[in-house]
Amino acid sequence: MKKIIPIAIYLPQFHPIPENDKWWGKGFTEWTNVTKATPRFKGHYQPHLPADTGFYDLRLEETRLGQEALAKQFGIQGFCYYHYWFNGKRMLHEPLDRKLKNAKEDLPFMLCWANENWTRAWDGMDKEVLLEQNYSNQDDVEHMKMLCKTYFNDSRYIKHNNKPVFLIYRPKLFPDINKTVKTWREVAINEGIGEIHIGYMQSWGIVDNPSEMGFDFAVEFQPKFGNMKVEPLQTISIFDRILKKLKKVLKIDKEIISCDTIIQYKDFVNRQKEFDFKKEVLPSITPMWDNSPRRKKNAIIFDNSTPDEYENWLNHIVQNYPWSQSSENYLFINAWNEWAEGNHLEPCQKWGTQYLERTKKVLSKS
Repeated sequence: MKKIIPIAIYLPQFHPIPENDKWWGKGFTEWTNVTKATPRFKGHYQPHLPADTGFYDLRLEETRLGQEALAKQFGIQGFCYYHYWFNGKRMLHEPLDRKLKNAKEDLPFMLCWANENWTRAWDGMDKEVLLEQNYSNQDDVEHMKMLCKTYFNDSRYIKHNNKPVFLIYRPKLFPDINKTVKTWREVAINEGIGEIHIGYMQSWGIVDNPSEMGFDFAVEFQPKFGNMKVEPLQTISIFDRILKKLKKVLKIDKEIISCDTIIQYKDFVNRQKEFDFKKEVLPSITPMWDNSPRRKKNAIIFDNSTPDEYENWLNHIVQNYPWSQSSENYLFINAWNEWAEGNHLEPCQKWGTQYLERTKKVLSKS
């Protein structure tokens, strides 16, 4: 079997920026959502609070070095940073920019362009756009030039057969993704980088063969909720239920009821194990999921997530994915630090380092 390379997806949202100060309030970071979370039903694990790492600020060298040391200790071989680009405007880039200037931060890394509009979805205003993506050939050219000059030529950037690995989160949002990928390849060669290895996250119902869109590979982005047939459950309190009726009578309320989708983590894992792997689609795994800190209503919650069930799923992937047939050997873990989506390998006060320990245990056998 090939040596599996575990890559943890990394969120750089843990430092204030002027735009977030304006939209969400002075000093906003991901921790703002994390710390205001409360349980929505009996036994609901919220809030998720950090243990070993504390409530960190990613502008600090000590924080980033501590994260890298923790990742290395438990066998994580690289971070996949979410990259934000809006027609020449980068967002949340400061942690990685500081890493690039610091030789002590030597953990390998790659980028995934989270190419979505930014909206006020966190407070229910999904249609209010804060930052919009506008696609064009000129933007494709300028974007790739920036990537080549800023990231791809760094010695720590992860390469597959000497080709920088670059991922797209939602390729279907492009007007012509084949043209974009072709342009990127040409620009990278012209910029002196050479060939690049391009993939995409197979989420949002996308099941296309990567080559049909011009990509080299895809990643099975977990959690894949489309695999589960579940009905939303009302998790509203008795007080809110009475309040809703009162406001309805007074005609001053449209909707406050919270219809959350609650999935047993064990059931989700068993469902994923029923699907066959494809050699051109790299596997991924999520230790937990609970985006109720970000959503006042209509959250998706994995209940009873445990290190045991995570280990069970990870063992299945390691033993059953066709590693020998695939040209790549990356295993993507979603995520290192998505705290406001209850989705993290970083130690929390409930589980400590157990998820990291199980990751090292399983992958060391391979």
